[in-house]
Amino acid sequence: MASKSCILLSFFMLLAVSSAYPFKNKQYKPCKHLVLYFHDIIYNGQNRENATSAIVAAPQGANLTILAGQFHFGNIAVFDDPITLDNNLHSKPVGRAQGMYIYDTKNTLTAWLGFSFVLNSTNYQGTINFIGADPLMQKTRDISVVGGTGDFFMHRGVTTLTTDAFEGEVYFRLKVDIKFYECW
Repeated sequence: MASKSCILLSFFMLLAVSSAYPFKNKQYKPCKHLVLYFHDIIYNGQNRENATSAIVAAPQGANLTILAGQFHFGNIAVFDDPITLDNNLHSKPVGRAQGMYIYDTKNTLTAWLGFSFVLNSTNYQGTINFIGADPLMQKTRDISVVGGTGDFFMHRGVTTLTTDAFEGEVYFRLKVDIKFYECW
């Protein structure tokens, strides 16, 4: 009787493990997909008219118009950047990227991002909220979409960031490839 119980238990364990296995490699398809660009022009002490971001915290002894040291460790910048449908800074914005980035590593160029896209166009109304680490030296990097409002109410997914342009330490443009896997 004990051997039948052992065989039955083994069978159910095998069934449980094998039924969970297909989910491990399952490819999910996004329920919504957007590609947008955001343009960041950091204030450098001379570009007040067109700056869209500013350093608000710096390491002791550093100033708020020049990024600190080789990897900018300790700098915190806030931004209110235009979002466009293409990579042209002068295209009509469809919204604003608002949030902050924190340079958080001493030995490589990386930042932590927390921001929202505030969209106000004929196609989309609402916000998309993002959070995650941004290892800037990688060609592409993923951050989480953690929610939204309006047309993006309760949406979640993954965003792939690609640096589309970089001009010194004043301007950069990110291609933001957003894939939503939970859409309400």
